[in-house]
Amino acid sequence: MFTGDAGGGESNIRRYIIENDLLEAIIQMPNNLFYNTGITTYIWLLSNNKAENRKGKVQLIDGGQLFRKLRKNLGNKNCEFAPEYIDEIVKTYAEMQAVSRKIDNETNAEVPGIAAQVFDNEDFGYYKVTIERPKRLKAHFTAERIMDLRYDKQLKEPMQWVWETFGEEVYTKLKDHEKEILAWTEENDLNLSSANRKKLLSPKTWKKQKEILELAEKLHKNIGEKEYLNFNNFKIEVEGKLKDWKLKPGASEKNAIYNAVSWYDAEAEKVIKKKEKLSGEKLSNLLAHLSCTEEQLPDFGYFPTGKAGEFVIFETESNLRDYENVPLKEPIYSYFLEEVKPHVPEAWINLDAVKIGYEISFNKYFYRHTPLRSLDIVAKEILELEEKNEGLILEILNLNEK
Repeated sequence: MFTGDAGGGESNIRRYIIENDLLEAIIQMPNNLFYNTGITTYIWLLSNNKAENRKGKVQLIDGGQLFRKLRKNLGNKNCEFAPEYIDEIVKTYAEMQAVSRKIDNETNAEVPGIAAQVFDNEDFGYYKVTIERPKRLKAHFTAERIMDLRYDKQLKEPMQWVWETFGEEVYTKLKDHEKEILAWTEENDLNLSSANRKKLLSPKTWKKQKEILELAEKLHKNIGEKEYLNFNNFKIEVEGKLKDWKLKPGASEKNAIYNAVSWYDAEAEKVIKKKEKLSGEKLSNLLAHLSCTEEQLPDFGYFPTGKAGEFVIFETESNLRDYENVPLKEPIYSYFLEEVKPHVPEAWINLDAVKIGYEISFNKYFYRHTPLRSLDIVAKEILELEEKNEGLILEILNLNEK
């Protein structure tokens, strides 16, 4: 009915059924109607030959309040349909009626009975829209920050113990300590996979991490401990040093160093991913793909630099990534302008990550809020209960005295 995220198996099954116009109606049954389960159950009425008046439509019928109690429970089963309830459900379906429950004038609560509504197929669909925000990083070389580069991120705990226990021997006599190391991992319930055990005991792993640490120490010595509010400038300086030294570490090695000495800060400058030239056919194709104008490109992650045809794309901060469920009948961009941008001006839409989902929630369509009782009524009931309790206490005390 509604479990499973957009793009997932359950949602895609619902999407296939509804988009192919195979669903006529869903009927909610009363709880505890069946022998071996007390959960809410639903009957799906499917057809590949819908009547004309049902095409593009789905009827939801809430029959959850239509039941009569059994004189004796049969396992979980404690109720059943009366014949007249079945007739009422069939009539509501056959005539494709929309039915509202009656309201009690005194209590303002719904009177138990049948309810039904008719929807367009699209009413159950939504866009799952990814909302991105820019990464903002500070950077600062310190001995403490780069110390952990000696260890592989996935194996930090065991590698730290091995280093603290055997020191420099990890580079020359690692094999001699293999049994002791494996015994320690088992005693501490680390449950390492065979690949990670092999990695932990491999001299190549230790040598690689040592090289990364030594490179970070060299950069630390030459760049110093200046704190950078603009990670882009910090990165340029690091790349400049590597170029001067004619060193070409791999992307993973450089990223390990960057991650060790940088952290998110809302006051820092945005981190630039790349700059891109957009003009002519390339620009026209992008605008057509995004269904927007050139002025609206920042709302889709393309920010003009001030130079003609040049745009900057920022790195995204995954910890600040958000998702919005937008009804299929509502344009994504309009929703973004009304519901997102006023609150997070620097956010943008990742249109290429949009997924379509479908869900059907009876509570969403049939729940009716019952207002809380007034304070006067609640206070009156409390006083009545207190008075009753005092009477009971006095009665108990009098009995004890006798």
